[in-house]
Amino acid sequence: MLDHSARRRLAGLAVAGALIAAVATPAAPAAAEESQVSLGVYFGDTTIAAGSAGKIDSPILFASSTVVVHDLTVRYDFTSLAGKATVTPESDFSFCSTPEPNVLVCADPFEVELYEGGFGGRYSVVIAPTKDAKDGDEGTVKVSLSATGYSPVTHEARVRIGEGVDLAAGPSTKRSGKPGSTFTVPLRIGNPGNTVVEGAVAVFHNDYGIQPAKQYSNCTYEGTFLRACHFDRPLEPRTSYVATLAYRIAKDSFAPGSHYGEILWLTPAEFEDYEAYVTRRGATFGKPGTGGRLGLDEAGPSLAARTFQADTEPDNNWSHLSVTVTGKNSTDLEAIGAEISGAQGDEVEAVVGFRNNGPATLDNGRSGSSVTNLAVEVPNGTSAVRVPENCFPVRGENDWGAPGEPGGRTYRCYTSWFIKAGDEEALTFGFRIDKVIPDATGEVKVNVPCHCDGGFYADLKPANDVAKLVVNPSGGQGGDGGSDDDGGELPITGANTALIAGVGAVLLAAGAAGFLLARRRTHFTA
Repeated sequence: MLDHSARRRLAGLAVAGALIAAVATPAAPAAAEESQVSLGVYFGDTTIAAGSAGKIDSPILFASSTVVVHDLTVRYDFTSLAGKATVTPESDFSFCSTPEPNVLVCADPFEVELYEGGFGGRYSVVIAPTKDAKDGDEGTVKVSLSATGYSPVTHEARVRIGEGVDLAAGPSTKRSGKPGSTFTVPLRIGNPGNTVVEGAVAVFHNDYGIQPAKQYSNCTYEGTFLRACHFDRPLEPRTSYVATLAYRIAKDSFAPGSHYGEILWLTPAEFEDYEAYVTRRGATFGKPGTGGRLGLDEAGPSLAARTFQADTEPDNNWSHLSVTVTGKNSTDLEAIGAEISGAQGDEVEAVVGFRNNGPATLDNGRSGSSVTNLAVEVPNGTSAVRVPENCFPVRGENDWGAPGEPGGRTYRCYTSWFIKAGDEEALTFGFRIDKVIPDATGEVKVNVPCHCDGGFYADLKPANDVAKLVVNPSGGQGGDGGSDDDGGELPITGANTALIAGVGAVLLAAGAAGFLLARRRTHFTA
């Protein structure tokens, strides 16, 4: 069994792969009956160093819609890697066996819930080179997923064996400033080993409020996010290098507050593996910048690597940036109600929600918690028949129903963790009109107190935290902040969706898979 130090070295690069599972959702059909549900599996390409202990990785398991399965089994076939690499269980308590050479089968004796977003961390394995493996060896591992009553699925991943090197990130950095101010940060990388590193890639995860003040042609950008910088010069042994990055604190940053960022250094081969993973999961590293080239110290000669290279000490590949945002810059969240009309027995939709009137953007991405907690009170004479999955009926202080459960009179809704200044977020309810009552009125409330993480309680204009939800208005434009007469939907700009799908978030969301269940154990106060 591996000791603790060895486990940390093995797991280092696998962190990036494991975290993406919680945030980037694979393409899948809409919710279906269980008989129509299909299973899915993904296993990332990986590059390991000859003579090293290898790396730990695990498959991403998902389904086209949420389902509980039995006899879940993952099969690893690494026949094409025979004599080059082995695949063994990461844990001695993994319910895994080797029914034939170069095949590992892991079966779960318990029921398992699979869902669209998928998760990693189960059936983790160590991919390690054999003593005869040499630089340039390559093969595949076929990972199959099956369960009782479902068709098995298979994904084939590439495994490469390369030269061992060591990339060491520079020290962490602290900065401060007001919204809109600029600052610079040294981007440091060292090669403490004895082997020339043939190029390096820096992958960034910065909060929304840390934005590039300048673009470079060898870096990639997605909107206001710096995603990666590629350096093709060789890094000589026992030598350090530095570049200077220019940043701006977003003008719409909440203040006083804090922003954070991480930098992960990879070899070019490791970045190829990671980029394939990110792309498969529906994210992107963006497009090259429009400015000049960012160099390390001074521009060095371009030298293509003749071999694959893999980092043997991934624990030292990270550095961090923390930014203290000074001054005062809050925002106004406004509840948005609606007016709906219909005859007795009709089912009609009401689109309600809230708007961020600015001036500050709210970003709870580090915790994954709601930017605000929202309540919807159903008008008299009306029943909720279709309810968003992030809304729960509240029967009492500690008595909550299931997510999306119809029939409640009062609902508490969790919202997304990011809303840009000027954006709106919508929730669509389906109501049945049981009895026509002119001007039957419920309420939509934002910033509702809650014994839970997140929420917003520094609103600049509390007077618009409540809006009306009116059924069969008798005349005029009712519903404070309500929808248009035609009942058109509130727009969602997509900013939050882009962040969730973006590659930056893959370094952030450990544990997010269980987020919804954890939050259901909290309760709102009156």
